[in-house]
Amino acid sequence: MTDALNAARDTSGDALVEEARTASGQRIFTGQLFRVRDRHGWGFTDEAPTPPPDPVRRPARVAQMLALAHRLQAEIDRGDYRDRAELARQLGFTRARVSQILDLLMLAPDLQERILDLEAVDDVEPLSERALRAVVKVERWDQQRRAWLRLA
Repeated sequence: MTDALNAARDTSGDALVEEARTASGQRIFTGQLFRVRDRHGWGFTDEAPTPPPDPVRRPARVAQMLALAHRLQAEIDRGDYRDRAELARQLGFTRARVSQILDLLMLAPDLQERILDLEAVDDVEPLSERALRAVVKVERWDQQRRAWLRLA
């Protein structure tokens, strides 16, 4: 405990942990020590351990894909591309991949809004695009909502 007592001094030399003795000679330490693990095992320090870092948040991949689908459809509507095939050639995607992306626009508007609000936390995706395709395949919006609830 002497090492801990020596470690528990601030830069001015004043003890952050004080030692006292009882009438029977037992040592009593008062103050605040934190138990920490180092390469030698467990020890004590007067410094509080660093808190874990804040989680890293970013838009989920499916949200990015849905936003891309809206942008690509707007470009087609504006006449920047004649059709999906020309768009696929320009982007270097297959026509099937462009269709998969643009099919996300067939989702119910409230589901699209929920998807755009999704976030990946510490690179853990809340939903895969592949799982979402099962919902996209359903034609009626009320049935899409039921399929969405089964995903969550």
